[in-house]
Amino acid sequence: MRTLIRLSPLLLILAACSDNTPPEPVASESTPDAVVATAAETNSEFNSERNAYFGDLHVHTMYSFDAFIFGTTSSPDDGYEFAKGGSITHPAGFEMKLDVPLDFYGVTDHAFYLGVLREMADPATEISKHEVAEGMTNLGGVADRRAKFQRIGAFMRSARSSEISDPQITKTAWDDIVAAANRHNDPGNFTTFIAYEYTSSTDDRGNLHRNVIFRDDIAPAMPFSRLDSQNPEGLWQWMDDNRAAGIESLAIPHNSNGSNGSMFMLTDWSGRPLDSAYASQRMRNEPLVEITQVKGTSDTHPALSPNDEWADFEIMPFRIATRLPSQVEGSYVREAYLNGLKMQAGQGFNPYQFGVIGSSDTHNATYAGDEDDYWSKVGLMDADGIRRGSVPLPQPRANGELYADTYYNTWGASGLAGVWAEENTRASIYDAFRRKETFGTSGPRMKVRFFAGHDLPQLDDSNMLANAYAGGVAMGSDLIGDANQQPSFIAWVAKDPNGPPLQRVQIIKGWVEAGEAMEQVVDVACSDGGVVDPLSNRCPDNGARVNLEDCSISAGLGASELKASWQDPNYDAAQHAFYYVRAIANPTCRWSTWDAIRAGVAPRADLAATIQERVWSSPIWISPSQ
Repeated sequence: MRTLIRLSPLLLILAACSDNTPPEPVASESTPDAVVATAAETNSEFNSERNAYFGDLHVHTMYSFDAFIFGTTSSPDDGYEFAKGGSITHPAGFEMKLDVPLDFYGVTDHAFYLGVLREMADPATEISKHEVAEGMTNLGGVADRRAKFQRIGAFMRSARSSEISDPQITKTAWDDIVAAANRHNDPGNFTTFIAYEYTSSTDDRGNLHRNVIFRDDIAPAMPFSRLDSQNPEGLWQWMDDNRAAGIESLAIPHNSNGSNGSMFMLTDWSGRPLDSAYASQRMRNEPLVEITQVKGTSDTHPALSPNDEWADFEIMPFRIATRLPSQVEGSYVREAYLNGLKMQAGQGFNPYQFGVIGSSDTHNATYAGDEDDYWSKVGLMDADGIRRGSVPLPQPRANGELYADTYYNTWGASGLAGVWAEENTRASIYDAFRRKETFGTSGPRMKVRFFAGHDLPQLDDSNMLANAYAGGVAMGSDLIGDANQQPSFIAWVAKDPNGPPLQRVQIIKGWVEAGEAMEQVVDVACSDGGVVDPLSNRCPDNGARVNLEDCSISAGLGASELKASWQDPNYDAAQHAFYYVRAIANPTCRWSTWDAIRAGVAPRADLAATIQERVWSSPIWISPSQ
């Protein structure tokens, strides 16, 4: 049972709002034990100043070919019931249930071979008689499932793949997915989205996956999949055509970290340099990107951001479902923002001006973003610490290795999508996606507000939110610079009521100078009375630590809320620039450490024992005045 603490009037404003003050970073924090109202507590009324809502837009159920062979038999209906507070039995037999329900959810099963493996497992179906379906009616343990998955996967990539692509099976599954989303949509209380995953890749296994989210209760008769085209530009054209016919949607790329440099290239699919038509079509169809999920975080990489001490966060270094290394360049969001700025400054268009969300990519039908209650992603395949590689094997392998030979240990308990919307409805939340007033977290329900403008209010303004919207722009927006006036920024962050305290709030800046892309990380608010060092732009260490014997954390350190008003001392009105917020929490145990403690063994030495949870805002882009 969670105890609610009465909130001050200012905190109540911020829980559905934000704040402001003068040029110097002004940090403020509430008492350490204060909590901020969750979205579920405030979602019943229309709020012109917008509420924060949390959800997962990357969820696989029994209709995804891989999820089914991993042991998942939960349906889209089951997934939606789970998100609303119900429980689901994991393929390994234990119960999965959220402590606090989510506000929105989207089942995004793979469009290609949709429902096919489930049909193969039914001996009464024709497709179960196909040679590649041998053994599917009697799936065994992990080794058997892995062997069959590899065999079927190879067949799907072969010239004979069309033999198991059955339009009627796909149609039946798709109709059920659409119907389930519409059944569970409950305006004002719980929002569902008709959705699916477009699962494309390059010939060298570079990931080009996108989740397609529909705005309304109507959807095309069939989803567009990699069997229609591997080229994402074909997907965008299909979306444009549907939009012209009254079916609105957007696509959200994910796991750019595993794209081998292909997600954010400087050329199109055919190898031609990007142009304004490409940028326009991509931004029209892909206003958002998934910055974090189970298979790693795609914000940035230490090789790209060597001066960012927090860049090495849940880095998954491989191409998806392989041990092949993924090229760093072209695979991370911050670098894409910088390359987009260079194109904007030099050629007048920007194909990489997207907002951010987080989501999970669960293949269990269940969001799993808690480090201390981590049921991971792929059913039976990673159902416990031994299979995940966080707990030693009962006996060492033949080569003497103590742990399972797996890449599952590079995965993280992440992530979560956040939006600022007037109410918990499809229209309101989708419109927030479109205007990019979105944020992503590494799992906890942290809230972030971010504004920029030339007439922002003070942080203690009693009508701060309304005045911030009136005097500036919110995250995801563009601001035209003013040669005669420097913009100011407001950043506000609140911790998850059930999560770790905040340690610091940062503003990350990118800009183009003499044709070169530059970046900088600046701390703007510190917990525990800390003051930003003007030379290093860093908060002092607040001393928060973790006891690795039981995962307890330092008491009385960190903040429930941090806010700052800031001006960039190096602002140049002639430059193109972007700014976004990243807030860092106090250290806590990583999921792998929790696994080890519960197994009564020492945490694995070559894995991070602790992490610092975080939240990212969508950027604000500032362009020179004309």
